[in-house]
Amino acid sequence: MGQKGKKIFGISWNVFVLGLVSFLNDMSSEMINPVIPKYLTDVLRTGELLGGTLMGAIESLSSLFKVAFGYISDRFRNRKVFIFAGYALSTFAKGALAFTRYWWDFLSLRVLDRVGKGIRTAPRDALIAESSEEGKTGKSFGFHRMMDTLGAVAGPLAGIGLLYLMRGIEIERAYRYLFLATTIPGLLSLFLILFLLKEGGQEVRKKISGVSALKSRNLRLFLLVIAVGALGRYSYAFTLWKAGELGYSLEGEMAFYALFNLMYALSAYPIGVYSDRVGKKRLITVGFLISALASLAFAYARGPGTLVLAFLLYGVSIAIEDTAPRAYMADLAKDFEKGTVIGAYHTVFGIFVFPASVIAGWLWQSYSLTYSFLYAAVMNLLAFVMMFWIRDKN
Repeated sequence: MGQKGKKIFGISWNVFVLGLVSFLNDMSSEMINPVIPKYLTDVLRTGELLGGTLMGAIESLSSLFKVAFGYISDRFRNRKVFIFAGYALSTFAKGALAFTRYWWDFLSLRVLDRVGKGIRTAPRDALIAESSEEGKTGKSFGFHRMMDTLGAVAGPLAGIGLLYLMRGIEIERAYRYLFLATTIPGLLSLFLILFLLKEGGQEVRKKISGVSALKSRNLRLFLLVIAVGALGRYSYAFTLWKAGELGYSLEGEMAFYALFNLMYALSAYPIGVYSDRVGKKRLITVGFLISALASLAFAYARGPGTLVLAFLLYGVSIAIEDTAPRAYMADLAKDFEKGTVIGAYHTVFGIFVFPASVIAGWLWQSYSLTYSFLYAAVMNLLAFVMMFWIRDKN
């Protein structure tokens, strides 16, 4: 059977396997992501501006490589080797965090992890698109994001459990043991890629020819909107710093983070399916509005009720932003350039998401976290308005 023929629960084989891979990898990542903000401020002793800058740099740098490796995977007509190499590099980098002592060696390993993400993301997303039935890319990307985020729910819960088991150990040493534990699900994900993932079918092997979708006015305008929206996409660390500001413990922050990821996971698959029906452009537009509302809720949260609402809205907005645009770009791309076009989206996003966290960190240090979230709300509202400039009906 071809890559689109064999199905598991109505999902193509490759999409199903990549969903499992992302579940394990994100479980690995999210075991430690909720503790990283406190690790930076309490162990490595970074301040607000440096902390925000580091988090922004970490989340941004991976995207700078995505268009390059998407392009290379299109030219080499091979996705699997880049997917494996990217996940392998990230697995090593996360485990090695156990040996960091300064902010600069921490940053170098986190950048290495993000380089791994940059290597794998566009080829992986292209393989998902190539393995999907026509008109069902939203469903495939929704399933993948759901599995990815279920891993992000399992990760913090596993992290909480491990920290509980290590409650008699000095906190800095417990952090380091937690970093080492991430290699277990990471190595399992590499096994799945190596032995179960199939290389792309005929779509990848077609002669490279035709006019690139990147020359389309609407696609370029859409990338401009993505840039504006990315300027309002602060690091998740700011949401945890907000919870800490309201008096919640590390375990409380991790619980809020798990709530966010649970909402993301529950939303991603139906959002993907729904986007195939109502149009991805429409859903992306709504996503920017929800993101603005989430930012306002974080800005004015003073008690648990508003904070819970903020995390729920944040989960839905990120589920939309991480699902619909990828499927939208995949639908617009020609068969010979899916990796390149999807990589262009990730790269534009990555370039502009870095200053977003730097600006948010500066506003936090100079004024308060409230201003960081208000700034994000304004940028998302601007992106929401700009979406109406795009006449594309996709």
